[in-house]
Amino acid sequence: MTPSYRHQLAESTAISAAMQTQADTVEQIATIIAENVLTGHTLFTCGNGGSAADAGHFAEELSGRYRGNRRALPAQSLSIDALVITCIANDFGYDAVFARQLEALGRAGDLLVVLSTSGNSTSILAAIDTARAIGITTFAMLGKGGGTATGRADYQIIVPSNDSGRIQEAHMQIIHYICEVIEQRCQ
Repeated sequence: MTPSYRHQLAESTAISAAMQTQADTVEQIATIIAENVLTGHTLFTCGNGGSAADAGHFAEELSGRYRGNRRALPAQSLSIDALVITCIANDFGYDAVFARQLEALGRAGDLLVVLSTSGNSTSILAAIDTARAIGITTFAMLGKGGGTATGRADYQIIVPSNDSGRIQEAHMQIIHYICEVIEQRCQ
């Protein structure tokens, strides 16, 4: 099939409409993240590939800014530091790259958002399990039916699509909504 921008727009619109069924969950997640980050708990994010970029984007929107000037908020992507990732991958295996960082940095009451289009990445699953053992509240943003991560996190959003690009677009829309909620509360 020849790529068509109109087709992409139609797919994105259909997915956005289907996400209405999870709107209450998204709003609940945004409230929980806002309340905790604004009281000093750290938001950790992680993902692989394109989801790593989205995880980094989420963290920088909080430690930097989204739309308006406000105080910096405690957020860190576990997907960004190549030195740490390659050290842990070399010494413990890639499955441990996020979990090991949470062991070092995470504290009870902190938050973890994992992003995965498939929900099957073992590094993401290990991060969820480690975070929950520490007492970190976990949020999974998934697609493709949720994969093995389904039901593993405290809260989850599963984008109803099998297309990684469309899933990542929906994840970014949710990330930006959460940032809007947080910035609204900072005013």
